[in-house]
Amino acid sequence: MLKKNFMNVLIPMLSILLAFIIGMIIILCMGANPIQAIGFLFRGAFGTVTNLSNTVVRSMPLIFCGLCTCFAYRCGIFNLGGEGQFLMGAMAALAVSLLIGAEGPWVTVLAIVAGILAGGFWGLLPGILKSWRGLNEMITTIMFNYVAVLFMGFVYTSALREGSVPQTAAVPDLTKISRIFPNLRITWGIVIAILVGIAAWYFLFHTSKGFQLRAVGFNPTASQFNGFSVKSYRLMAFVVSGAIAGLGGASDILGTQFRLISGYGSGYGFDGVAIALIAQLDPIATVIVAYFFAVLRVGSTTMQVGSGVPTSVIDIIQALVIIFAVAGSAMMHLPTVKVFFSNLFGKKEAA
Repeated sequence: MLKKNFMNVLIPMLSILLAFIIGMIIILCMGANPIQAIGFLFRGAFGTVTNLSNTVVRSMPLIFCGLCTCFAYRCGIFNLGGEGQFLMGAMAALAVSLLIGAEGPWVTVLAIVAGILAGGFWGLLPGILKSWRGLNEMITTIMFNYVAVLFMGFVYTSALREGSVPQTAAVPDLTKISRIFPNLRITWGIVIAILVGIAAWYFLFHTSKGFQLRAVGFNPTASQFNGFSVKSYRLMAFVVSGAIAGLGGASDILGTQFRLISGYGSGYGFDGVAIALIAQLDPIATVIVAYFFAVLRVGSTTMQVGSGVPTSVIDIIQALVIIFAVAGSAMMHLPTVKVFFSNLFGKKEAA
């Protein structure tokens, strides 16, 4: 177990290191100074207290979407609907904050609960289709993403639109999630995100229900023979992962964005998939990798302005991290793969 936990940390770290080395080689081939470019990157992410604050704020939705994917994948569920569940949580929280006719901390709590329920419900629907109708969850969750995006368009252009600009009204001041530090944008939402990561890690690796959920993901047939309800655990994974994403949407809209606009939340779901894969489906590592992604996103603009290196290089680095992480994971499980194919071809030859 200790060796496995060590490898879960080592693989992402080596993936990031190798990706940066290749990224620096690419920058050098472009005629720029790689050391200077990386320096501007980290200066943009950590150079001032404000930059550091922006990086933390940017990491919060990535943490939630990464944990959403991580939890579902541990049960063998390929939930690609994190973005839709995130948006549904944000819309539900915003609707409660605007339509309830009051404001204050109790409205904030109610809005957060609404976001959790909305995200969980948006995860429940493909869960039902998977568990009882056998539909492929990758297809259904992507379809539900499109529905959520289109519904959000209806919300900010019609249902909750404010003025002539296609955007909703802002969350009332007394309903916003408060900031940890008065002069910085960091809210208590980031604390919630970290606590959710710790709770997910504890549940998955230190409870009997978490063990059974992982067993269903690893081998559903054997789990069924051992008396585990595969359908129930899969449905639970859908609902909980959707609820995590919905909580992320509620925390983001109530603490950072405050209103819905065109393009809100775009790409968060698939970023979450990448983050979870790089983190080897470990919730604690997911929090760390999500922060790394935020560093790249926030620092890339400063890197482009300061060194002239385009932000597309950051996309290349992110892609390389994913490739190396997946390759590292495959190398870890290479003996298992060899045994599987040996048994497979051995049976064929014997036949």
